[in-house]
Amino acid sequence: MTYCVGMMLDKGLVLMSDTRTNSGVDNISVFRKMFTWNVPGERIITLLTAGNLASTQAVISQLEERMKEPDERDNIILKSPTMFQVATEIGKLLRTIIAERQDSNGVKGRGRFTASIIVAGQIAGMEPRLFMVYPEGNFIEASRDTPFFQIGETKYGRPIIIRGYDPEMSMEDAVKLLMVSFDSTLKANLSVGLPLDLQVIERNGFKPKHEHRITHDDPYFQAISSSWGDALKNAFHSLPDYSFYRED
Repeated sequence: MTYCVGMMLDKGLVLMSDTRTNSGVDNISVFRKMFTWNVPGERIITLLTAGNLASTQAVISQLEERMKEPDERDNIILKSPTMFQVATEIGKLLRTIIAERQDSNGVKGRGRFTASIIVAGQIAGMEPRLFMVYPEGNFIEASRDTPFFQIGETKYGRPIIIRGYDPEMSMEDAVKLLMVSFDSTLKANLSVGLPLDLQVIERNGFKPKHEHRITHDDPYFQAISSSWGDALKNAFHSLPDYSFYRED
């Protein structure tokens, strides 16, 4: 399993992913799940992946291979004229790869080869955009009503983001919010693990404003984890006491 978040702000995009993959408690590995391509001054596109690792790696490999092809129409990442078309073509590619794997392994319908992808980025002259691509190849786009997407093990970190998110918040505060969300998920589910990959994309920057790999000994993440735990305990103890003999 995994946990990835893409968040849309007025100032740009903030993205974070874990790196753990496992097939049982005794077979845990680290694989990167955040992939970025950019042309300075023209575009930046980042993918976050979750689900069957072989399927998502096949998508990334095919995207890389198509960049080497002489036919520019196949170069989804660098030649698609809009982010919408980028998401459309990645959806088609993901659906095809999943179908091929399910057919070759005798899995009918929705099976163990499912995967999902967050597509984030900006092309010059257009707004930053954020999409979530489903295993079937269809996708939805972030909006004011749905300003962030999660894939993978989403339920533990979602309440944190819902309560803390503000589209006008600074990118630094957004990073802090995501760190709390990931810390809560790490505490609750062993299938999500460090290191974490962080990327900040500033509006009209067309390159990462900030990139960082958060490891076990990262002092800031350790401080966030410890301080958040203490804050929760203090908040709990500050709540009104319950009495078995209260009057209704």
